[in-house]
Amino acid sequence: MSTLKLAIQKSGRLSEKSLALLQACGIKLSNGDRKLKTPASNFPIEVLFLRDDDIPQYVEQGVADIGILGENEVWEKAKDVALVSKLGFAQCRLSLAIPRDEPYTGLSFFANKKIATSYPNILEQFFAEQQIPVQIEAIGGSVEIAPGIGLAQAIFDIVSTGSTLQLNGLKEVETVKRSEAVMIGHKGLSQAKQTILDKLLFRMQAVRNAAENKYILLNAPTAVIPQIAYILPGMKSPTILPLQQEGWSSIHSVVKEDEFWDVIDQLKALGAEGILVVPIEKMVN
Repeated sequence: MSTLKLAIQKSGRLSEKSLALLQACGIKLSNGDRKLKTPASNFPIEVLFLRDDDIPQYVEQGVADIGILGENEVWEKAKDVALVSKLGFAQCRLSLAIPRDEPYTGLSFFANKKIATSYPNILEQFFAEQQIPVQIEAIGGSVEIAPGIGLAQAIFDIVSTGSTLQLNGLKEVETVKRSEAVMIGHKGLSQAKQTILDKLLFRMQAVRNAAENKYILLNAPTAVIPQIAYILPGMKSPTILPLQQEGWSSIHSVVKEDEFWDVIDQLKALGAEGILVVPIEKMVN
């Protein structure tokens, strides 16, 4: 029987989120002592724990069939792999930052300046497109310290909240790209492994649907059901149940997380009462 080999980051926040996603998909792993690889006990998948910047190469070569990593590493390594899916977590920016007290005048500020980064290929391509000459200082880590020790006059790095920049006396001035966690795949997957991957993607989509939606229950005057059904169409249409009190009904539906507060205000305006909003564990369309 075929086994799908999945590479994930061996440590860090992205690793934790990847493992949490697999767990939410019902996949059971045992990796208490952090082995380099571990099989699932209830799904034909084996997880490989690797450095995130090595994952594109291993997937390209077929050592791993698929991998979960930041899209920034996919761009930087530029390996011949397929983008299978964007995963909707670990969002960040790849940005240019300069010392806080430096006046910023636009991209021309960087002309002929030295910029420290762990992503030299992305940065080189960006400034080549802008036709601005820069000096790129490629370093492996602690990029934020470079201006403070005189190694560079600016940096190009991943930014999530910006707090690390502030702690090092820097300010973000340009966002070059936006990144998130993605799944990449080897381009030569066998049909058997593609079938396993399709099952995994189905589970992941159900988990993501659940995270993006809430189950909503409410009581409302029966006369306004058409208006509420328009606001809360649900997956197909809302469930309507009559209440013992004449002229009132209970309505069950699904609402998108990012529309929640606007929808609540509309429902209250229509006379809805006893509104309950409940998390969804899995949601299959």
